[in-house]
Amino acid sequence: MSTEADDTAGGVCARVRGLPSIRSPELEGERGMGARSMVRLGISAVVFVIFLLHAGRWMPLRLLDVVESFTYDARVRLTVPGTPDPRIVIVDLDERSLAEEGWPWPRYKFAQFVRQLFDRYQIGAVGFDVVFAEPDAQASQLWDRLITHEFAQIPEVVERSGRIRAALDYDRQFGQALEGRAAVLGYFFKSRLEPSEAEATGAICAPVIDAQANRLNAVDFVTAAGVGGNVAAIQAGTPHCGFFDNPLVDHDGVYRRVPLLQRYGGAVYGSLALETVRLALGNPPVHLQFDPPDVRTSLHLEAVRVGDLAVPVDEQAAVYVPYRGGNRTFRYVSAADVLNGRVAEPELLRNAIVLVGTTAAGLLDLRSTPVSRVFAGVEVHANIISGILDGRIRQKAPYYSGIEATMLALIAMLLAWAFTRLSALNSALVTSAVLMAIVGLAFAMWSGANFIMPLGVPLAFTLVLFTAQLLYGYFVESRGKREISRLFGQYVPPQLVEEMAEHPEAVSMEGESREMSVLFSDVRGFTTISERLDARDLAELMNRLLSAQTRVIQSHRGTIDKYMGDAVMAFWGAPLPDPEHGFRALQAALEMVAAVEALDADLKARGWPQLRVGVGVNTGKMSVGNMGSEFRVAYTVMGDAVNLGSRLEGLTKEYGVSVICSESTRTTAPADWAFRELDQVRVKGKREPVAIYEPIGPKDRLDPGLREDLARHRGALRLYRAQKWDQAEVEFYNLQQGERPHRVYALFLERIAWLRKNPPGSDWDGAFTFTHK
Repeated sequence: MSTEADDTAGGVCARVRGLPSIRSPELEGERGMGARSMVRLGISAVVFVIFLLHAGRWMPLRLLDVVESFTYDARVRLTVPGTPDPRIVIVDLDERSLAEEGWPWPRYKFAQFVRQLFDRYQIGAVGFDVVFAEPDAQASQLWDRLITHEFAQIPEVVERSGRIRAALDYDRQFGQALEGRAAVLGYFFKSRLEPSEAEATGAICAPVIDAQANRLNAVDFVTAAGVGGNVAAIQAGTPHCGFFDNPLVDHDGVYRRVPLLQRYGGAVYGSLALETVRLALGNPPVHLQFDPPDVRTSLHLEAVRVGDLAVPVDEQAAVYVPYRGGNRTFRYVSAADVLNGRVAEPELLRNAIVLVGTTAAGLLDLRSTPVSRVFAGVEVHANIISGILDGRIRQKAPYYSGIEATMLALIAMLLAWAFTRLSALNSALVTSAVLMAIVGLAFAMWSGANFIMPLGVPLAFTLVLFTAQLLYGYFVESRGKREISRLFGQYVPPQLVEEMAEHPEAVSMEGESREMSVLFSDVRGFTTISERLDARDLAELMNRLLSAQTRVIQSHRGTIDKYMGDAVMAFWGAPLPDPEHGFRALQAALEMVAAVEALDADLKARGWPQLRVGVGVNTGKMSVGNMGSEFRVAYTVMGDAVNLGSRLEGLTKEYGVSVICSESTRTTAPADWAFRELDQVRVKGKREPVAIYEPIGPKDRLDPGLREDLARHRGALRLYRAQKWDQAEVEFYNLQQGERPHRVYALFLERIAWLRKNPPGSDWDGAFTFTHK
């Protein structure tokens, strides 16, 4: 080893060749874990508050509504049965019906139409998705003009005028055709009134909950400003009616939810779908179900009960339409075929619930839905009826906003924890797991419990929060990480650099005392070797040698302190603490020897001399940190424990071994490791003796003969230290003459011969004192 190496081991501050000064304030403790955690928690809090304002509808964000609607529609499309409901048939006022019978149909045709449905085809109930708002007075008005003028002078005609006029009252005929039938007429509520518009036109039936009874409820029903009903003579034919308008169409014009109940004039009225189901079930009463029953508010509204059926509703008594499939999933029959008695499959209508509506484009009853952008309005009612009868109505609870806020809070806390405690990759994995959990929970509740969970907003929140945390980490935290990588990349193992970059707060540049391990390695006879090679070959040889040793050191998480010509100095336990620093250094020492020996074949092929190294390892208290002057500093170690490591490397030549470690290093190895105790020595500069060992390796891999030699060697040492020269000499001699001779046996035979002539005295401690480095 060169003089420079000896001076370094003696305590001169080690200098890492090429390592720049470290003066970055970011790396000097200003960016601790606490500060980083607070910033990340702040990011989570800001994003959480924005989304919370949306969830509580204090600051609704249109984009988030679009995202939530998209995920709702996706769930609908992925889970529709795609099959018709045989209990429900749509009788369609289609283009053919209009072409054959004209439009509007005279009311006597509707009277005939009703009689055909019930008498010929024996349906169970009918609901009209049509309002008969205007009286059919054309024929009666014509008769009034004729009887007043052309027929006024004909007594026989005048005498029969009353009967003829009654026969021309088609509205009354239609009403009479409805009498005693299970028929529900449609009407519509008005959400607002124009200045000159009448509040109420036409007639409607009685409410399902009268105004007096509804005073007990504090429910946020959709409240209508006006109503458009049927001609009184027609409505008089049946006590049943239901509204078909939908004031709850979403912002994008899509029919996702429809109110089952609306409030008008203090009373509560049922929808066409609800009233048709009710009539098909025998006209049971309608009740509101609250949980608990005595708290009759929107927040506690659970369902609308129709007899034994409980229909889940939201806080406005609305349902989410349980679509069975795309447009025309239900069975359709042309109204013209019913009117003229030519339905091809009459069995379809028997005992069926019939909805009368239109798909004719000119009558403008086409809607946009999650399953189709062009969807017959009458089929929306058919889907609701089917869902009520099957119990497929999914509930969006009145406390939906509370569920959403809770999910957002849990996600915010989880991601804040992940980004403050885990690496970016692991945080990404946690985020992916959160996304999958959100989707899984939403679909599980959707399919398993018919419950609508928030999906789009939590997904968007997770992605936005992940992106915000990632950007903060990249643009703010990564500056310090890149600085650490730049400074330590060549000297510290890549995995250690990654850990240091991930947790820069754990890296302190300030000087401190730590329990660490240090390793020194030196090529034997290097001066002679270097004299035989030219400069280029010598440089290539050094690169191969140092690269092989460095790979081993870094594979065991060691830090390269410096290269000193042919020598290497490395340490374990800093910059990051390592509780296994001693054992890692021991493993590295043995593998370094093997790595250098592995170069033999290549060196021989080039005509270069073979290399052998000696390695010394010591463990103890060392000073580590930035050390140097105001002009240059370096991150290094120093102290007596470092000096001893250098001395142990120098002793490898004396004892004929490749690796020597101290007692303190030996104790860090597992109990199943074998060592050969070499001696107790006083190295130059130290007064107290130190036990030194040659590491052998795991005991279970040792040859039985070697294990016996080690045991005999321990016995010979005890005899030697007891000054029983003859007995010790016999043991060492027999070991040296055995199958596994060793330089240390010959060394002790030489010492015994000398000590016989120069007795050490009774106070001798058995240690040998070296006077050279």
